[in-house]
Amino acid sequence: MFTTRRSVTIILLLLVLAIQYPLWLGKGGWLRVIELNNQLSATVQKNEELKARNARLASDIKSLQEGDEAIEDRARSELAMVKRNEIFVQLLDSRTPENSETVEKTTERTEKSDRSRKN
Repeated sequence: MFTTRRSVTIILLLLVLAIQYPLWLGKGGWLRVIELNNQLSATVQKNEELKARNARLASDIKSLQEGDEAIEDRARSELAMVKRNEIFVQLLDSRTPENSETVEKTTERTEKSDRSRKN
């Protein structure tokens, strides 16, 4: 009788474990659900970042299409263009070796610009 109870208890314990396996480790188990939730949150966060980026780009496009100020700002910042009677000043960090080349190119460009304005 004692061994029968023991064997029934062991069989029931094994059945409970067999039922629990799919719940925890199966295809739709809790661990998979947690993993999918983590992937979902990462995807939602990435989508939000991309939406913000798209909004900034749409704003840039709109400002470039509607006004000349945005084009002028880009020309000044990216191409170092100046208006008539303006002086272009560029501050460089003296610690970097490529600055000497940049200074020479900037000086040449400024000198060419000055010559073309005089003519």
